[in-house]
Amino acid sequence: MATLSSSPSPSILSSSTANPKTSYLKPPLLFFPKPLTTALTTALATTTLLLASPSSTIASDSYNVYYGTAASAANYGGYGGNSDKKASAEYVYDVPDGWKERLVSKVEKGTNGTDSEFYNPRKRQEKEYLTFLAGFRQLAPKDVILNNLALSDVELQDLIAGADSLVSEEKKDENGQLYYVYEIDGIGKHSLIAVTCAKNKLYAHFVNAPAPEWKRDEDTLRHIHESFKTVGSS
Repeated sequence: MATLSSSPSPSILSSSTANPKTSYLKPPLLFFPKPLTTALTTALATTTLLLASPSSTIASDSYNVYYGTAASAANYGGYGGNSDKKASAEYVYDVPDGWKERLVSKVEKGTNGTDSEFYNPRKRQEKEYLTFLAGFRQLAPKDVILNNLALSDVELQDLIAGADSLVSEEKKDENGQLYYVYEIDGIGKHSLIAVTCAKNKLYAHFVNAPAPEWKRDEDTLRHIHESFKTVGSS
């Protein structure tokens, strides 16, 4: 950090032996400290750099809205193109700018109900995805729902089995629709899950991150978790 004071030159403080042939002293060189504004600017810049570390793995705080259709595997054809999906969307959630979409295969959709997934290219384990199951008119008890989701999700099974803490609660949106919200703090990993029922389907939105990314990006990860909701008529 810049110092506001300035010490005199060593040539001024030292008492060198005078040249016997010289009968006068040379005038000392004068040294002026940096202007106060320059010193303060340098100090503030150094402080800013210290506070900014470590940097977030997420490039910015801007988001794009993803429109999900929750189409069955039999009717699943094509990827991407939010503008084409908007009219028939059944759910939406925010995606951080710069995240990439992982294309979900028909086999995966038919096996575990995964409908969409996005990940941080800087850390692929930092991601959000949505699964859905047909034939659910209403939510079962919270523990039953979580256990049923884990049946087709090995990562979720492992996370629950080794969880340091697991918190669940019920929330309702402005229309009175019920959501189950889970927060799981596991070994080296953190997960936020939101589950709801609409259109005779159960929707589950997951936000997962390794522990270091969770600590750095918690605000953004909570934002995308809270952005999930179903749309259209129930």
